[in-house]
Amino acid sequence: MWIFGWKGPSGFSARSTAEEVTQGIDGTGLTAVVTGTSSGIGMETARVLALHGVHVVMAMRNVDAGRSVKEAILQELPSAKLDVMELDLSSMESIRKFASDYQSSALPLNLLINNAGVMACPFTLSQDNIELQFATNHIGHFLLTNLLLETMKKTSLESNTEGRIVNLSSEAHRFAYQEGIRFDKINNESEYTPIKAYGQSKLANILHANELARHLKEEGVQITANSLHPGTIPATNLARHHSILNAFANLGKLFLKNVAQGAATTCYVALHPQVKGISGEYFMDSNKAKGSSLAQDAELGKKLWDFSISLTVPK
Repeated sequence: MWIFGWKGPSGFSARSTAEEVTQGIDGTGLTAVVTGTSSGIGMETARVLALHGVHVVMAMRNVDAGRSVKEAILQELPSAKLDVMELDLSSMESIRKFASDYQSSALPLNLLINNAGVMACPFTLSQDNIELQFATNHIGHFLLTNLLLETMKKTSLESNTEGRIVNLSSEAHRFAYQEGIRFDKINNESEYTPIKAYGQSKLANILHANELARHLKEEGVQITANSLHPGTIPATNLARHHSILNAFANLGKLFLKNVAQGAATTCYVALHPQVKGISGEYFMDSNKAKGSSLAQDAELGKKLWDFSISLTVPK
C-alpha cells in the first residue's frame, strides 16, 4: 500500500521498521504473549517489544529454539524480560496446558500477539483431526485467546490500561475459497488446495478479530482486537512448503520487506498510541487498510465464531 517509502496517515510506510514505528514508546510494565517467536517476524517482534521494556513471554513449539532466541536477545539487551513457554497451536491439549500454566504463573497480560502460522502445507490433519492450516492459524489462536481473555480483562481492570489483541493475517486472505470459509468441507482432502486453504485460515484471522472486537465492545472492557498484513518477507520459513512462493520470494528480494520491516505493523498495532481505542480494524504498512468483502462480512464472522466454539468445546 504505502510502497517505496510513501507515508500513510500514520506517518509510516512499507519501508518503516519495527524500531522506527515504536521509537520513543515506553512499554515498561506491560506483559505480552507472542506466539511463534523462534524466527522471522515473531522473533523480531519479541526483540523490539523487549527493547521498549515489555515483559515478553515467547510461546513456541520448540523450546530449545526459544532458549536460543532468548539468549540472542539478552546478548543485545541484557535487561530484557523474557520467558519461554511451550505451545503447540495445532494441539488443543497443548494450548490448554499453556493457558493453565500461564494463569498459575500469576503474570498479568496486556498484549496478545497471535503471530505463529503454517503456510501452504500439504494436506495434513492436526492432533485434533482438523486440517492443519485452519487448526494452527485460526482454531489454535481462537482457543488461546479465549482461554487468556479473563487474565487480560483482570489486568486491564486492575491497571486501568488498554489490552490489545493482534492477529497476524495476510493479503492472502483474498485468495481463500470462493465461499470464504468451507464450514462443511474443512477436512475435505479431495478438494484441498494449499494456497486457498491458507487464504481461508488468514480470512478467519480477520473475521475472528472483527467478531472479537464486537464482543469486547458489548462487554465494555478496555481491550481491543485488530488484524494485519505484515507484508511479504522472503527471509522467513513460512513459505517452505511451496516452491512457487519460494521462487517469487527469491525474485522479489530487492523490493519485498525484510524482517525488521515485516514486524513493523505488528509492533505499531501492539504499542503505538495512535491505535488506542481502535478495534475491529485491518492494518497494512502501519496504516489502516481494507480487507476483502468477505473479511468485512459480519454474518460470516458470527458463523465462524459459533463454528470455532463448537470445535474447541472439550469433548
